[in-house]
Amino acid sequence: MPTYKDEKTNTWYCKFYYTDYTGTKRQKKKRGFKLQREAREWERNFLETQQADLSMSFENFAAIYNEDMKHRLREHTFIQKQYVINKKLLPFFGKMSVSEITPAHVRKWQNGLIAYRDENEKPYSATYLRTINNQLAAIMNYAVRYYNLKDNPCRKAGTIGKDHADEMNFWTTEEFRRFLEKVSDKPPAYTGFLTLYYTGLRIGELLALEYGDIDFEECLLTVNKSYQHLNGKDVITPPKTPKSIRIISIPEFLRDELKSYTKRLYGIHKHDRIFPYTKSFFEHEMVRGTKDGDVKRIRLHDIRHPYVKPTTKKYENNNCKHISLCLQLLFIPSWK
Repeated sequence: MPTYKDEKTNTWYCKFYYTDYTGTKRQKKKRGFKLQREAREWERNFLETQQADLSMSFENFAAIYNEDMKHRLREHTFIQKQYVINKKLLPFFGKMSVSEITPAHVRKWQNGLIAYRDENEKPYSATYLRTINNQLAAIMNYAVRYYNLKDNPCRKAGTIGKDHADEMNFWTTEEFRRFLEKVSDKPPAYTGFLTLYYTGLRIGELLALEYGDIDFEECLLTVNKSYQHLNGKDVITPPKTPKSIRIISIPEFLRDELKSYTKRLYGIHKHDRIFPYTKSFFEHEMVRGTKDGDVKRIRLHDIRHPYVKPTTKKYENNNCKHISLCLQLLFIPSWK
């Protein structure tokens, strides 16, 4: 692997030929290395990712996997995968050859995850353990399917964690009423949580709602996009799954609250977001509304569960008159 020194800048560079995926021979040049060994390592890593030989390091193979996956996944999902790979997989497997990773290696890595405790002596949740383990299994399956790795060592090693939490937390109608009282001084928080609880929207779907998505005459919400704030920029994508594109019927009291709230948004247009905030705003408000212990703390995502389970079919009928008894009896505090 020839490397060269640039006398003018007192740095090293590498220059070499390689064959790309089309069979075309190309030249590659990379400058700016402080040390000669850094230039050689960069060249070696580059050639490994081009040749896709399973004797390459797991770190380099993960780069190939990422390059493929980023074209097939939603940006938010891809970023989450990147975090797990970089923080939970590469520190252990990064320098190992893909073909040399054994079930024993996987078991040792799993045991380290199970034994982990943070500064408060709290372990990883069972669902997070499963998520991390599944990511390793996915990369090794990718090697089996597309690069002729003989076996996936994760299969023999077995899995860890659980697909679902043992207990799903949610607020009863009374708990939600008490929570609303605590955030009713902030109209965006109050109206946003009210919408989440009685529509089953995911937080990204709520944040993507535009003024034109509300049909005030028919009591309908159109859900066809999702919002995330990623790497310092606003990103609008389709919802989580194709089935998530839907029209939801809402109760009249929620329609009235949304109408009152949006009237206060000066100069709002059809394609303006009615909740121009990020997920962290609502997470902060959840902390504020539960910090006194009067209402138990749940995840932001769990607010939608009372809607999803018992009332989805009623709302899918697109009929505002068919509202469950708990909605009719709920006392809604007002900020008006």
